[in-house]
Amino acid sequence: MRSHFLVNEEVRINAQGSSSPTLSIDQIDNTAEHWKMADILVFNTGHWKNYYKERDYLYPKLDAVDSYKRAMRTWANWIDHNINPSKQPHMRGRGGNWDSGGVCNGEKEPVVSGAILDDYPLEMKIVEVLNMRIPVRLLNVTRLTNFRKDGHPSIFGKNATPGKNVSTVIQDCSHWCVHGVPDTWNELIYATFALQQTYSK
Repeated sequence: MRSHFLVNEEVRINAQGSSSPTLSIDQIDNTAEHWKMADILVFNTGHWKNYYKERDYLYPKLDAVDSYKRAMRTWANWIDHNINPSKQPHMRGRGGNWDSGGVCNGEKEPVVSGAILDDYPLEMKIVEVLNMRIPVRLLNVTRLTNFRKDGHPSIFGKNATPGKNVSTVIQDCSHWCVHGVPDTWNELIYATFALQQTYSK
């Protein structure tokens, strides 16, 4: 199941007729009913830039970190009330922006030093301190992912058309190419399960 934000996403139409995504940070995503049937749950979280609302109140301005914290509390409450702890849900965290969303076109090597490797996003600290009744294992891939400035779609994102020149102005420096970084996350998840099985025997 795919849920972009873990919480419910709606579309808001403003007075000019333009649409913009709005996150109901106090409501879990509509696909959550299907999550209950899973033997293994893997949740992934990152940075957001949206409008936010709770109940019927649309915030004219709400700090992204504060909204993230409230949404993670909504997610944690849902886990605590809906998940069988013997199935052990997992959370894979990747918080914050890559290098402030800068230019990543033409990168061919990973980062070897610099502030990006020492940065630990506030979003990750929020996830780490969630007080939950149901145990959730956090597989923190933030730092190892920060090395991979060469792993972004860059100018070759979803709007790229084979045989046509692509714009170097619009660059996707916050998502990751497949095959690439996400494969490493998946291998780590697999290794985590394998180790868990070894220790349980």
